[in-house]
Amino acid sequence: MAKRKISKQQFGFIAILWVLLVAFILKNAVINSYTILMIIMSGAIVFIPIYKNMRK
Repeated sequence: MAKRKISKQQFGFIAILWVLLVAFILKNAVINSYTILMIIMSGAIVFIPIYKNMRK
């Protein structure tokens, strides 16, 4: 299966969804080191593949 480059609009949509999810979590969850670690890890899981895709 050929890899397609994602467009800037797709990147923006994914980023907005991730920010909304993080805002929802920060609003409703107990903020501790585990929560912060999970937010950082989710950001890495979302944005590292996108960065690699856009770099090529």
